[in-house]
Amino acid sequence: MLTQALIVDDSPSVLDFLKRLIETDGSVQATTSLDPVAALDIARELHFDIVLVDYEMPKMDGIQFVRELRALAGFSETPVAMITSSDSDEIKLRALEAGATDFLPKRRNSVEVRVRLRNLISLGKAVRKLNDRASHLASEVAAATRKLQEREEEIILRLALAVEYRDNDTGEHTLRVAKYSQVIAEQLGLPARFCREIYLAAPLHDVGKVGIPDHILLKPGRLTESEMAVVRTHARIGEHILADSECDLIRLAATIASAHHERWDGAGYPNGLKGAEIPIAARVVAVADVFDALTSRRPYKEAMPLIEARDYLIANRARHFDPDCVDAFVSRWDEVASIATSQSLAPFPRKDGRSLRVA
Repeated sequence: MLTQALIVDDSPSVLDFLKRLIETDGSVQATTSLDPVAALDIARELHFDIVLVDYEMPKMDGIQFVRELRALAGFSETPVAMITSSDSDEIKLRALEAGATDFLPKRRNSVEVRVRLRNLISLGKAVRKLNDRASHLASEVAAATRKLQEREEEIILRLALAVEYRDNDTGEHTLRVAKYSQVIAEQLGLPARFCREIYLAAPLHDVGKVGIPDHILLKPGRLTESEMAVVRTHARIGEHILADSECDLIRLAATIASAHHERWDGAGYPNGLKGAEIPIAARVVAVADVFDALTSRRPYKEAMPLIEARDYLIANRARHFDPDCVDAFVSRWDEVASIATSQSLAPFPRKDGRSLRVA
């Protein structure tokens, strides 16, 4: 790959000389400009490995040019040589402070010019190699991070499906709660990343049900008060299962598992939290979970029609549920109804485009 050079000088003859000199061995391709302002515009569009700029020019001098060049993206480390006939220490100091790397004397047949130019080209190549390597390493780190995130997400989703299979052999309750939760979170205007995290963590809201005996969890009739007390322990069980993880998603899932049965009016469980004391992710999932529970058939009940379930949420806004979450849910009703009536829900999407399917 050719080394790309930008040469800026208001003298056509100097430009021609420097271009021929720098391209002598065929390893460098030079772009020239008589106008420093136009040269900055060129630098905004193209990347250069080295830059040569005259000190004395109209419109702006070389020191101002270097200062503005350094402010452009991709030019913080680029070798820049100032071309000057002045031996003034003050000018050289100002140039160095502006970001100049070296100085080239304005003497056409100077051995010093050729040597300094050769060194500048070598430095430009070295900087480019370092930048390319840094970019490659950054890409590898990003890829490794994505793989780690995908593995964390897959573990969460498969664990959620395993829990759901105890009383729902399709696992679609897990999928619907995740999708409803994402709809609510998005409509609330929560950050996109947090919306996705809620979508991924929501399926673990009932992970604590692994600790509930089957004769209670799968009982076809109404539960007794003592049986209901056992069922309510699933919130704390879920929190204990997921607590203290180093994974952000698992920690969010622990929060949801613990608080998704809290109520806006403070009458929920396990901690009797009220209003904004309840974490927002749990408030979101509470609406999604109750709606899907109402509209799903269970061993102990038939499914409620969608409109009736919606009316139930509305009737209990600011009592059972965060009113903003209910309003967000209802305002996306067409999307909600589409999720609820889908015969075959789409599998969880992954960042690499593949999917986790419900068998």
